[in-house]
Amino acid sequence: MQTLAHFGDGGPGPWILLFPLVWALIIGGGIALLRRTVWRGRGGRYGRGGPGQSGPAPDSPITVLGHRFASGEIDEDEYWRRLSVLDEQFGRKGSEGGAA
Repeated sequence: MQTLAHFGDGGPGPWILLFPLVWALIIGGGIALLRRTVWRGRGGRYGRGGPGQSGPAPDSPITVLGHRFASGEIDEDEYWRRLSVLDEQFGRKGSEGGAA
């Protein structure tokens, strides 16, 4: 009975077992490269944020308004007034927070 490692008679020898490992490394490296470059630009698996992060995009008007309120550029009344206008514009309902 000839075995794979019986390379004295012209068989492929034990090195043939490395070919599946080499292909697995090549495919895994390609997937890792795609995940770090191309797929990350599209938001990947979790949308725009990471796992557990949801909400407006970092450059959305609601986020900019929140930053302006946090830095003290506008007061609370102005914040809620503008937020209610933005909520109506973007079609979000139920997040007005009592503003008229």
